Amino acid sequence: MSGVRKADPYWNHNVHYHSVVVDTVPAGCRTALDVGCGDGLLARKLASRAGLVTGVDRSPQMIRLARADVPPENVTFVEADYLDGTSLDEGTYDFVSAVAVVHHAEFEDAVGRLVGLLASGGRLVIVGLAYNRTLLDWVISGCGLPVSRFLARRHGGKLGPVGMPVEDSAMCWGEAREAVRRLLPGARFRRRLLWRYVAVWDKPVAWDKPVV
Repeated sequence: MSGVRKADPYWNHNVHYHSVVVDTVPAGCRTALDVGCGDGLLARKLASRAGLVTGVDRSPQMIRLARADVPPENVTFVEADYLDGTSLDEGTYDFVSAVAVVHHAEFEDAVGRLVGLLASGGRLVIVGLAYNRTLLDWVISGCGLPVSRFLARRHGGKLGPVGMPVEDSAMCWGEAREAVRRLLPGARFRRRLLWRYVAVWDKPVAWDKPVV
């Protein structure tokens, strides 16, 4: 496992939760996969906690950026769509992370594929987005504004990387919570302040896909 921890070159709401993701990597993790890895920032952080790390992204521009900053020896970047079912080995990763990824596809398809990539007993961490529907949703989101502005100023206002694909979620917070709990029984779901939720799920050794 690698790595001297460097300061982040930029900050945004996804990067803010990288430490949460890294902290959930189980001890003795052999293989980790970061889905939608972008420029590889999180994959490099995972390198200090896992034996081998793969970062996958369908954007050629993002993969070029990831490879341009020479990664640790235990990190590999792959240009592919994780949903295609052919580019990544099924059921082989002890840890799978997906930060701001699952809302770019049909939610059930995305989660199902992530579960399929995960080895028995492995851990899946999703950092996801949703939209406001209720008054409480708007209040919680409003509380994040001053925090976001403060943190952006603190980190010098560098939001990067340029060219990262962006898309809005098709689900509200309540729908996201219900879908996670239905598709990932026993998952820990927590809404966070900066317009993200974090879901952590451990795949049972004997996993039967729930009826949806």
